[in-house]
Amino acid sequence: MLTRLTGGRVFDPANNVNGEVTDIWFRDGLICEPPQDPREADATIDLRGKIVMAGAIDIHSHIAGGNVNTARALLPEQHLAERARYARLPFAGAKWSTFDTGYRYAEMGFTFVVEPAVLPINAAQAHAELADIPIIDKAGLAIVGNDDFLLRLLRDRADPQQVTDYIGWVIHATQCLGVKVINAGGATAFKFNQRHMSLDEEVPMYGVSSRTILNAVQRAVVQLGIAHPVHVHCNNLGVAGNVQTALNTIDAADGLPMHLAHVQFYGYGDEGDRGFSSGASALADKFNAHANITMDVGQVLFGQTVTISGDVLRQFEARGIANPNKWVIWESEDGGGGIVPFKYRQRNFVNALQWAIGLELFLLADDPWRLFFTTDHPNGAPFTAYPELFRLLMDRDYRNRWLSDINAEAADICLLRHLDREYDLNDIAIMTRAAPARLLGLADRGHLAPGAVADIAVYEEQDDKAAMFARAHLLFKDGQKVVEHGRVTRNCFGKTHAVAPEFSTDIERSIGNYFDRYHLVDMEAFKLSGDQMQETLGSELVVH
Repeated sequence: MLTRLTGGRVFDPANNVNGEVTDIWFRDGLICEPPQDPREADATIDLRGKIVMAGAIDIHSHIAGGNVNTARALLPEQHLAERARYARLPFAGAKWSTFDTGYRYAEMGFTFVVEPAVLPINAAQAHAELADIPIIDKAGLAIVGNDDFLLRLLRDRADPQQVTDYIGWVIHATQCLGVKVINAGGATAFKFNQRHMSLDEEVPMYGVSSRTILNAVQRAVVQLGIAHPVHVHCNNLGVAGNVQTALNTIDAADGLPMHLAHVQFYGYGDEGDRGFSSGASALADKFNAHANITMDVGQVLFGQTVTISGDVLRQFEARGIANPNKWVIWESEDGGGGIVPFKYRQRNFVNALQWAIGLELFLLADDPWRLFFTTDHPNGAPFTAYPELFRLLMDRDYRNRWLSDINAEAADICLLRHLDREYDLNDIAIMTRAAPARLLGLADRGHLAPGAVADIAVYEEQDDKAAMFARAHLLFKDGQKVVEHGRVTRNCFGKTHAVAPEFSTDIERSIGNYFDRYHLVDMEAFKLSGDQMQETLGSELVVH
């Protein structure tokens, strides 16, 4: 079926289209060239007064895996407080159900979401949850950096090629799109009763520093040719003065590609009477000067949420401020983590400054192709708060009204009231479509040129950008209309995306021996395959 979208203003920055009124054609799930005779269209949809973009892509949102499930179990009372769900759906009364995740993303015009923390030992469970999320496509990033096998290689000064082959094997075994390092060595240090881990501290028993681990994984990712740079959760998350850690980590990248995740949580100085200040300016200056670095922000927005993280050191430290007062901290063979519910309050000095620091980072960063929208869902705020974030960045007057309603001391010392920049629709299209696709190596999406997947979001143009982006007028997923007037009208299931870099399978001899000696399962039972995922989960795997 040949479909023509006509009359809409198109924002497609990957193809230098910035608000022009032009037609988009698609057939069999793909964008296509227009026919010579427009009358060949089987369907024509008039989009005058509408905004047309590719489907949005979220590069960092915790939507599956052990921490998400544990958070569901820990907070049954929050299920009751969330908006009502459509009747007759599974988990119709539960917050963060897989169905709810897919529906809410689709209604905002998103078609692809990356779960950035797939613990390899838990990869089958994570993929089972991802497979159950409807409509959107999904991918995972495999966590390394606290795994005993890798730390042994580094401790024993193994040939760097073995490290590269091991990282390649992990990618294959977990069917992920890239790798992530969370507080490198920190979860392992926690098991030895250490409660702090800085970039140059050594992991007990292994004698390697966090910097050494990070650099080794970074070089392996580059050598393997994986499009997405190593995805880094820095040391010292949430600690006053930690902006210096982020600056040092950028230096440690030594010019190689590196992605820093949820940097708002590292944008903290330690100046002033309260020992807590904004480090956004220093971090943004460093970012602007280093083209090898990409970042997502992890914006805080006010309200109740739950923090979930593989950074067991941070979560253990934060358990005392849990709200409501209950938490989970856990360890596993190759990592650890915690679940700590929390409510961000606009009258609280630290929370208000966190809110301002995230917005400052957005507004001080020069290159929208290297900076990404995230709330580190659900850590800074639920992903459903994105429309509010878009409005804060696109509407200076709205932002300034908020400044008069947050903690006055935080409002006085932050830079935000001095920043006049306003994002436009092209900026939004870059940061939520074109740039994420490029960062993840997804050449067939994030744009609207012929050959791209027909993931297309249409919005009713409105002055209130929060209202505009909260409810897509239409959403096409693989060319199928799935959302109309902000409501899901058709259920379908997206695909799971992964990469398959080449590596020497000789490494399996060492890994197999390690499993035989230290694990209770055979190595082969640890590995996931596309056929297995299709058979057991109904998840179609797309390998890039």
